[in-house]
This record gives sequence, C-alpha cells and structure tokens, in this order.
Amino acid sequence: MHTTSSDGRCTPEQLVQRACDVGIRVMSVTDHDTMAASPGWYGDVLVLVGVEVSPKGRDHYLAFGLDEPVDHAGLDAAGIVRAVREAGGFGFAAHPFSKGSERFRQPPMAWSDVESVDGIEVWSFVTDVSERIGSIPEALRFLARPERYPGGPPEENLREWDRLNRDRRVVAVGGIDAHQIGKRLFDRWVVRLMGYARSFRLLRTHVLVDELPTGDVGHDQAQVFGALREGRSYLAVDHLARPAGFSFVDDGGVLRTRVPRPAELRLLRDGAEAARVDGAELDHAPDEPGSYRVEARLDGRVWILSNPLRVG
Repeated sequence: MHTTSSDGRCTPEQLVQRACDVGIRVMSVTDHDTMAASPGWYGDVLVLVGVEVSPKGRDHYLAFGLDEPVDHAGLDAAGIVRAVREAGGFGFAAHPFSKGSERFRQPPMAWSDVESVDGIEVWSFVTDVSERIGSIPEALRFLARPERYPGGPPEENLREWDRLNRDRRVVAVGGIDAHQIGKRLFDRWVVRLMGYARSFRLLRTHVLVDELPTGDVGHDQAQVFGALREGRSYLAVDHLARPAGFSFVDDGGVLRTRVPRPAELRLLRDGAEAARVDGAELDHAPDEPGSYRVEARLDGRVWILSNPLRVG
C-alpha cells in the first residue's frame, strides 16, 4: 500500500476505512523510502509499516522489521538485501520480473539479482496485468472489471520461483501495489481510475500466525512479520471464494492439502506436477526430495497459491 507520504492518494486513516469496507484485518503500508506512517490498531485493522526501498528505475525491495528506512545510495540489489538484513529486517523483491510496456511507455522495474533474495513478490497484480495489456480497449475493459484479469500470476514468474526454490527456500507474497490511480483535486476530491477498495478485492496474502492478536501492537506485529519471514502464508483471490480453512502440511511424510470447497488441486514438485485431483482434499506421499507447493484453481483461475514445503 502507498499513502500520501509517497505517491499514494489516501492518508493511512483513509486507507483503513477502505480496508474495513472489504474485511481486511491487516494492512501493510510500504511507501517509497519513508516510514512516515504510524503502525497500530486503527479500529479493527492492524496497520504495519514497512518501506519500499526504491532506487531509481530498478531493484525495489519491500522491507519489514526496520526502525527506519535504509540508505540505498550506491547499493546494488545484493547490497540492498544485505543492508536490510544487517538492520534486523527482511524483505521481498517487488515486481521482480517486470518487463515494462512499450504500448504505454512504461519502463521495466525488475530486480537485477534474484539469486540474492530470500523473498519475492511472485504475483504483483497491477504490474503484471498492466504489462500484459496491449491496447486502449483492453485497458478500459480491465478498469471496468479488474476482477476478470488475469487467471493467475504469469507462468514465467512461477517458473523462476520454482527454479529458485530447488536450492533454497524463497518465500513468496502477493501484492497489488495500491496507489489509487487518479488525481487529487483541491487537496480534497480524488478523480480515480481504480480506488483502493476495488484493489483490495483482487489479491491478498494470508498469514498463519502462532498466536491470535491481543491488541498489543508489538506482539501482533511480531506474529505477522514472523509468519511472513518464515513463509507461513499463502496467496488467495478472495473474491472467487473464501479461502479460510486452507491448509498444506507435511504430516509424517504425507503431504496433506485441504481446501474449504472442491477445486482443481495440483501438487507441484520443483515446478513439475506430482499429483492432481478435483476435490477438497489431496494426500500424497512423496518418493522424491524437492520443493513442493500447491495450486488450487476454480474454473481455471488461480484461487490459492501456497508457499513451498521442502521434502528430503
């Protein structure tokens, strides 16, 4: 999320209202090179504050667990990751496979050294969709019904993520990079192409915390950041169906997947399909080591995307 502290169009307080409208419980503000927003509970919404480390035109990094933004002057991609780690934080490469758009004169904003990261934004909804759109009519169709675009993250994103996970764990998150596209008039009204509330319905990252929120900001933030850092999370397109109840666990050598409603379930090992079923349960005893993850689809569209479990 971006606010008026960088290039967004709402204050954190206004963002909270939009989040309440669509049932968001936790919202992460990652303004460019600033942590001006204040973390805390705003009514029923927990606001966490990270930062999008933003060298010009390259290597943007969503960093969390910091007390202040890192100085990225003169740092390459690996240097940014190292600086965040040394400050006690962790992060995810933002829109790491961006290719830009010649049609809309949008330059690429890719990550130049994916080997250096422990986490990536494998699905950056607005970036990935906008770079696929090839015409003005298609752009208008997207703005009219964004929930129809696309059916999942780009396949090349998933292939590269699977490649990285063959040798080490690389945690994935999903992001919408919400700025609220539009223009503020007279510091009061916003003429917008896509509001925050619409964006919030498109893609969410769900975290699996060890302890429920208590209302203590420090405790609750630590629970969310711990889950993100360790990959206890999954991506979901909530407007397709509620994903609550999804689980993917290693139960004594058997990989067990459960979803709250029947779906097309695929278990992948290092990116190759290891098992498939149409239903609400998939159990598989792997006979080969590797990095295993689950995709659940509804009517051919990605509904749930797990983080990987390593076997062997």
